[in-house]
Amino acid sequence: MTKFEVVLIATPGFGNLVPIVEFAQRIIDHDHRFSATILIINMPGRPLLDLYIQSRVATSTTNIRFVHLPTVDFPSSDHSKIFIAHVTSLIEKHKHHVKEAITNLMAPELDSDDSESNSVPRLAGLFVDMFCSSIIDVAKELDIPCYLYFASPASFLSFILHLPVLDTQTQLTTEFAESDTKLVIPGFVDPVPLSVFPPVAFTEDGYSCYMYHALRYTQTKGIVINTLQELESHALNSFSTSQMPRVYPIGPVLDLVGSAQWHPDRAHHESIIRWLEDQPSSSVVFLCFGSMGCLDEPQVREIAHGLERAGFRFLWSLREPPKVLLDQPDEYTNIEEVLPNGFLDRTSEIGLVCGWISQVSILAHKAIGGFVSHCGWNSILESLWHGVPIATWPIYAEQQLNALKMVKELGLAVEISLDYRRGSNKLVLAEEIERGIKCLMDGDGEVRKKVKEMSINARMAVMENGSSYMSLGTLIEELANNV
Repeated sequence: MTKFEVVLIATPGFGNLVPIVEFAQRIIDHDHRFSATILIINMPGRPLLDLYIQSRVATSTTNIRFVHLPTVDFPSSDHSKIFIAHVTSLIEKHKHHVKEAITNLMAPELDSDDSESNSVPRLAGLFVDMFCSSIIDVAKELDIPCYLYFASPASFLSFILHLPVLDTQTQLTTEFAESDTKLVIPGFVDPVPLSVFPPVAFTEDGYSCYMYHALRYTQTKGIVINTLQELESHALNSFSTSQMPRVYPIGPVLDLVGSAQWHPDRAHHESIIRWLEDQPSSSVVFLCFGSMGCLDEPQVREIAHGLERAGFRFLWSLREPPKVLLDQPDEYTNIEEVLPNGFLDRTSEIGLVCGWISQVSILAHKAIGGFVSHCGWNSILESLWHGVPIATWPIYAEQQLNALKMVKELGLAVEISLDYRRGSNKLVLAEEIERGIKCLMDGDGEVRKKVKEMSINARMAVMENGSSYMSLGTLIEELANNV
């Protein structure tokens, strides 16, 4: 039996690395002829990400392995404070390391004689994530089919791919961003307000990075997206042009166990679960802003006041902003210092404030009735999978576009904010938070019904003969035919 190997590389962050690892596992589970090698880019200041990688190395089967690339000097922050500019530069520095790692993987295949050829895996494809598009050059040099693995929604991919067109029509400036202008983006049903464009798109470095990646994406053999036809039919249908590589919607691809399996503070997680066990079904509103999400002290206090005014039971994952650019948020040493005086005492009967949390494990709990989320795509998919409605609070990256799509286009979320921090010193006030939470926790609301229906669709999509299952099968067949 002929065996096949795929190589994958992702940006060193939870939102990019976890989905690509789970995607590799999905390929292997679907077709046992396949194995996978995941190339790991090291990045300072991310100890929890290192723990996740160590846990996957320890628990992975022989069909999936992790190869750490050599460490390179981290790009200086002097020239730019834009995350994607730093990451793009970091990955560019790894091109020769990637080439060397893949060449070493290919060596047994090239050295094998005919009698051994069936036992040596054939390299069937290289998958790069959204910020690793410079690695396409390595695939070209080694004559390997290269695919984009896009961990964000199809609608955001449409936005990026449409930037070269927008570039000929208008200029995205900070002043223009403050206008009421709406622009047509093929992946969205209605024109999109500039106020929900990713903030970095209005900076020179951010815009040029998006433009660079947009042009590189079209040079791949195919684009794999962590979404499903039933959720993003309009956006996916907008890609049906002869200029586009073939698109494979194969989601939702999720890590349904989450950090509960590897986080060092297991006792902390278990104490949260015990607290949830004492709460009535669907009674708790869960607030969590992702692995990189954090808010400043004035906004934290507004949330606290909003929670008190709303009066619902709550579980709040609260973390301190990082002190160094690109580091992960940290745990507060004294959480009371950033909360209103007496808040913890006044809410001790109905609420729990904690630090890092196993988000997907919490969303799976029957006590959770609603999710105040930053609208990262993984978080949206996890929430939909478990049938938990979202109140949108986007913070960075494409999250504002995601929030717009969920609220205005799909009716799968309620709004607290769609354009957080647009303008100077903007706060989401306590009364807005109160109103959003009350709308979110409406037990028989239309949004809740739609979310439950989408949860069923998501689970069916990845089952045998489901839309995503079939799309993955088509991709795997193409991979096998590449060699």
